[in-house]
Amino acid sequence: QVQLVESGGGLVQAGGSLRLSCAASGRTFTGYAMGWFRQAPGKEREFVAAISWSSDSTAATRSIQGRFTISRDNAKNTVNLQMNSLKPEDTAVYYCAARLGRPSSYKGEYPYWGQGTQVTVSS
Repeated sequence: QVQLVESGGGLVQAGGSLRLSCAASGRTFTGYAMGWFRQAPGKEREFVAAISWSSDSTAATRSIQGRFTISRDNAKNTVNLQMNSLKPEDTAVYYCAARLGRPSSYKGEYPYWGQGTQVTVSS
């Protein structure tokens, strides 16, 4: 059974940083792209960033470019999201997701999801 577990969320002031991690288990993830999505209260879940198995391809939504960095460690089956210069509008539950194949910004293309971790940015 595939399991994705996020960690690293919390409360931070605007301008601060957080590092989210997602630990994957339950199967071999060779060839799997990993993505981060977020969902703010009253809003739909939206794409944040994604990375290919080999880390040779990444994608990110425009609003986080230059501030967030996605990376992965295949030996440890983890994917990370380094978030710098956080803004109040980054407040959301952040979800890790996995899919076989190339990175995608469409949440419907990810069959595996974690439970999420809350990120709150105060102004």
